[in-house]
This record gives sequence, C-alpha cells and structure tokens, in this order.
Amino acid sequence: QVHLVESGGGLVQTGGSLRLSCTAIGSILSIDYMAWYRQAPGKQRELVASISRRGDTKYGDSAEGRFTISRGNGLTAVHLQMSSLKPEDTAIYFCNSLGRREYWGQGTQVTVSS
Repeated sequence: QVHLVESGGGLVQTGGSLRLSCTAIGSILSIDYMAWYRQAPGKQRELVASISRRGDTKYGDSAEGRFTISRGNGLTAVHLQMSSLKPEDTAIYFCNSLGRREYWGQGTQVTVSS
C-alpha cells in the first residue's frame, strides 16, 4: 500500500516557476517508477514526466525542455521543477507511482495567469 501526497501547487504568473513535490508513504520498495501527470478541464490526463528508481527520466511533449523531474532517497520523494510557465500549463497535477500496482495522489492545482 502506497500513499502519495503532493504539494507545491499554486498561482503563478506567466514566465514564473514552481516546484512540485510528492512524498510516497508505505511500501516504497514496491515502486519502480514515479511520474507526474496533469489534467486540464476538457482535456485528457497526460504524462508530464517520469523517473525510475535508478534515475532514468522521460518527459512528455508538454515539458518542452522547461521541466525537470528528480528524486531523493530512492523514490520516497519526487520533485518537478517547472519554469517558464504558460497559461496552458494550468491543470491539476497528479503524482503517480507504478510497480506491483498503480497509485495516484489527490492532485495539486497549478494555475498560471495570463
């Protein structure tokens, strides 16, 4: 059993930066990958970035070189550093873990003003 808790969301202006954090609590060793997804109103949930326990990273097209995912202490915590934010980045950002089974956090709202 894994519980994922996100933090760091908020309101920023276009061009600003934000750092999201996700803490995994529970059976941490069962996690192989952690990822950030986002979902905006009227759109499907999409992958933003993922990272393996080893540290291998992947990014979705939406990252556009502006985002960086990182981890600490295995996968007990993952972070998403976002810069050059655009209004199109406005969405609920969800932390996700994949291993023996999949878990989702509750989500944290990111709003980028025009």
